[in-house]
Amino acid sequence: MPAPTALRAPAVHAFTGRNLPWLVDAQAASRGERPYLIWEPFDATGRTWTYAQFAEETRAYAAGLAAMGVAPGTFVLVHMDNCPEFLFLWHACARLGAIAVTTNTHSTADELAYFARHSGATVAVTQPKFASLLTGLPHAFRWIAVGATDSGQAPDSPPAADLVPLARLRGNPQDAPARPPDPLAPNSVQFTSGTTSRPKGVVWTQGNALWAARTLASILELTAEDRGIVHFPLFHTNALAYSMLSTLWAGASAVLTPRFSASRFWEISVRQRCTWASMSPFPIRALLTQPDPPAHDYRVWTFAGDLAMVRERWGIRTTGWYGMTETVSACISTEQGFAGPEGAMGRPRPEYEISVRRDDGSEAGPDEPGRLYVRGVPGLSLFHEYLHDPEATAAAFDDDGWFETGDEVVARPQGELFFVGRTKDMLKVGGENVAAIEIETVIATVPGVVECAVVGKPDDMRDELPVAFVVADRPGAELEAAIRACCEDKLSAFKRPHEIRFIERLPTGLLGKILKKDLRAMLTDPQA
Repeated sequence: MPAPTALRAPAVHAFTGRNLPWLVDAQAASRGERPYLIWEPFDATGRTWTYAQFAEETRAYAAGLAAMGVAPGTFVLVHMDNCPEFLFLWHACARLGAIAVTTNTHSTADELAYFARHSGATVAVTQPKFASLLTGLPHAFRWIAVGATDSGQAPDSPPAADLVPLARLRGNPQDAPARPPDPLAPNSVQFTSGTTSRPKGVVWTQGNALWAARTLASILELTAEDRGIVHFPLFHTNALAYSMLSTLWAGASAVLTPRFSASRFWEISVRQRCTWASMSPFPIRALLTQPDPPAHDYRVWTFAGDLAMVRERWGIRTTGWYGMTETVSACISTEQGFAGPEGAMGRPRPEYEISVRRDDGSEAGPDEPGRLYVRGVPGLSLFHEYLHDPEATAAAFDDDGWFETGDEVVARPQGELFFVGRTKDMLKVGGENVAAIEIETVIATVPGVVECAVVGKPDDMRDELPVAFVVADRPGAELEAAIRACCEDKLSAFKRPHEIRFIERLPTGLLGKILKKDLRAMLTDPQA
């Protein structure tokens, strides 16, 4: 069920008659010998795929998946760290009309079982280090395929014999099924934290992917001569869409690494002559501790806000932008060649409508913080729906089709927008969005816990760290150990409480609502 909104995709739009395979094949036809994907594993020999070779790989994996029973509408769980095969499979699913469900590789067995169950994934693809995790899930996959390496590293032991070698999924490219393009067909699912106890599956259409590719390439003014480094995980929108899809649209090149490495960043960047990168606070802070290169080819880094410090230290221009999985691309950005105020996210993109509102729904004035709403076209400029959750999809939009982001911003009189904070109960931990209620729900299941509340503690390297305030029958080391054990079993490492503080009672307002601002104050002032 698509998002209920006054805006619908018209019969003829920018991507009518097009889909992701169209983009891959068009670039292969016009730029066949130019490099698209440059793989830079840390402990193995790298490799480059031209546009023609990349297109052939996607067709080969589409043929192999089809031979293994994957058909239009099949949900394929992809649980992999950065590697070329991730991209081959994601695009192969697009060719088949199958739906790639990309999952966070930091997930626990409990979280992964939920992703598999909620999506209805019937097959899965993973790497050797995650094979036992998937085979141990209480979920009946028809088959699980496993790659030969862990992002270039040889596995500690060979996978179980009953798993399908990933090589079997690579068929004859000429056997890849051909489908008529449907830009509004579901293409992929990414689970993202929200205000519910479980993450929601954000469904993108093929048109969403094309929208992201075109819009983000335009924001960055990418050309075929650009070369970006991709160090964020492909299971997130930043790397997959903001970096890889924008590169694909521009006919440029992408240097893919297994993960961010401060000690390797400059060596790879200089050797590969990278011209742009998507960044966040953690990589930038980490690079401040590294020796600077004598020279580099970077022209722009993207960030949540314009940063003079980056220009002063490395001579690199920064582009501020704001977006989320639900908005598909950046709905706010600074403009290339026009310096904005320090820390600004930018101005509304012409492809979107932006509204900043007070709590009563009225428009906030200049310099007045308010809730950020975004309006676009579901299935094109906004996500299609929350998977198997029509109630959550409907609740995300108002009657006029405005999507509530859950973030608070302020618009300056000159038009620039600045990020203020989160109106929803969310934490930002090392670049990951974490719902406080997800942690609270797990802690509440521990015997002896009466009540709990989780807030974020500011951290120089990771933005915020979760801190749990717990009211308990018998507080102490034994209960703390039980809480930590439960969190270790149920939550990814970045979601687990950094601190557990026992408290006699949680501060509440007149209506009984927990006053989390008072808890945050306690983190810096014990007398608060």
